[in-house]
Order: sequence, then structure tokens, then C-alpha cells
Amino acid sequence: MSKKLVGGVDDAGRGCIIGPLVLAGVALEEGKVDKLTEIGVRDSKTLSPAARTKIYSLIKKVADRVVTVKVPPEEVDKYVIRRKKFVRLNLLEAEAAARVIEELGAEVVYVDASDTDPIRFRNNILASLKRKVVVISEHAADRTYPVVSAASIVAKVERDAEISILREKYGDFGSGYPADPSTISFLRDWLIKYGDMPPFARRSWRTWKRLVDGRLV
Repeated sequence: MSKKLVGGVDDAGRGCIIGPLVLAGVALEEGKVDKLTEIGVRDSKTLSPAARTKIYSLIKKVADRVVTVKVPPEEVDKYVIRRKKFVRLNLLEAEAAARVIEELGAEVVYVDASDTDPIRFRNNILASLKRKVVVISEHAADRTYPVVSAASIVAKVERDAEISILREKYGDFGSGYPADPSTISFLRDWLIKYGDMPPFARRSWRTWKRLVDGRLV
């Protein structure tokens, strides 16, 4: 059985306006990758919250390393507001992915590319790494590689936990995504009450600007 560490990295919360962007990584010995499929690992989007939570605990037992990086809204805003197109959120994700990969310690890492150009995404990751790693960047990697599927589950569960904490403190704001009417209603009410956006939301999102301008009614 090969003892070479193989890793996978994926994100959760990229498009949300409320809460953190979460990147997660899972690494295990190459010869143990099949165990991920055995415990029911697959793309997190195809699993119910309860199933994700159950499998998450099993991943923690099977994997050699599980790493999570949480990027707060203010850090997301710095990249989106100050940088040019294609080097905004994509670059932030690449740099955060590199932080995850450094901690994973795997020799080969599969990454679900968030950039429209997976090669550019890989190169941005490599530019931020301090050690030599084989990085394979592909679209829909969470559907192709079980180790990336495992990372997608970890990222989703960790983000859901963060969202639950925010809900307990500030009330129900829906999913936190711009397409959710409950989220928009929450943000509008907050704006009316406080005259600004919540400190746990992303100021750089066009959704917020439209709310301030009165276009979202």
C-alpha cells in the first residue's frame, strides 16, 4: 500500500454575501483513498446537511490530515475592491489554497479550480507555495476525485457551522447568498436600522451597492 500523501482542496461560500469564504483540504495515504468512497464521500452538493455532518466525522477518522482556512468578509473585500478582474477573488482563493496545501504536506494535491482558467489558478497557487508540490487544478474536481469531494464536505460543514453561529447572534438571514430573498430582506432591514452593512457581510458585492442605491426593492 502506497504511503505517499495525496491531497484535495475545495471551497465553500465563494458566492455568498454573508459569512466567510472557507477552504478545506484533506490528505491521506494514496493506498487509503478508496476508503473515502466506502464511507460515502461524494460531491457535498449532492448530500443533505445531515449526511454531510455524518460523513465529515468519518473523514476526520480516515484522513491523515484535515486543514481548514477561513477567510473573513473584510479580507475578501480587500481583494475584490482593490484588484483587477481575474486577480480578485480568484487570486485570494489561490493564495488561501496554498496555505491549506502547505499544512496538508501532501506530495500531490488535486484542486477544484474556481478560476475560469484552471491553469492560471494552478500557477497562482504554485507562486504562493514554499515547497515543491504537484498541483492538479481542474473544474468539477469535486465530482472526479474522492479526496476533493472529501474536502468539499469539510469546507461546507465548517462554513455551515460559522453561519449557525452568526444566526444565533444576529437572527435568521437565510442562506447568506444574494439570490436568497430572506438574505436580501435581512440586509435591507439592517441598512434601514443601522445605516450601514453588517460587519459579517461583504461590502464589495454588487448586491450591497444595489441595496444602498435602492434598486433592490
